[in-house]
Amino acid sequence: MALIVVLLIAFGISFLGQIVLSNMNMAATQLSVQEGFKKAWQFGFGVAIVEVIYLRLALTGMSWVTQHKTIFQILGWLTVIVFLALGIFAFIAAKKQAKEKKGLLIDNNINRFLLGVTISALNPVQIPFWFLWSTQLIQNNVLETTFNQFNFFCTGAGLGTLAGIGVYIHGGYWAINKMKTSNKTLNLIMGIVFFVTALIQLYRMLYKPWI
Repeated sequence: MALIVVLLIAFGISFLGQIVLSNMNMAATQLSVQEGFKKAWQFGFGVAIVEVIYLRLALTGMSWVTQHKTIFQILGWLTVIVFLALGIFAFIAAKKQAKEKKGLLIDNNINRFLLGVTISALNPVQIPFWFLWSTQLIQNNVLETTFNQFNFFCTGAGLGTLAGIGVYIHGGYWAINKMKTSNKTLNLIMGIVFFVTALIQLYRMLYKPWI
């Protein structure tokens, strides 16, 4: 029973974290609309696998992460720069974009699973996110530092990520078709999401050090 509780807690944390509008969710929505559900789910599984890997690193390497926080601070600043650049590119693409052209992140021939892996890997804030949550759960005796509990926790997190992305794959598909949203509008939304994400990350880097 304890293992199931741990799985459900991880599922809930991951789902709520994933349901927030982000570049990954928008890409999943664009894929479902422009390439179909199969490609969108391939993308989603790529995102979820990296999420689980980052979580496992946070769980098994807490002392290493703490001792090498400078590395993750550098990655955090790079994330700000990358998201700002992608936001600019998204607005430029929206300005020039023909209606039938694909969105910024999916206008390429990269395997959709690998695309999900890449975009998720470029979001290192997942490590401090899970580091903080897992630390709190361990300190409050909710999560035990055992092999089985860690495995169930990671499994729940992966399922929560997939569920959150699934909302955007199917719910986003329905909403966009219902409102007949153009690709240009989607790129504008994507640009806004990138800028907001960059500002949130900038705020974290300046005012909320995670270690």
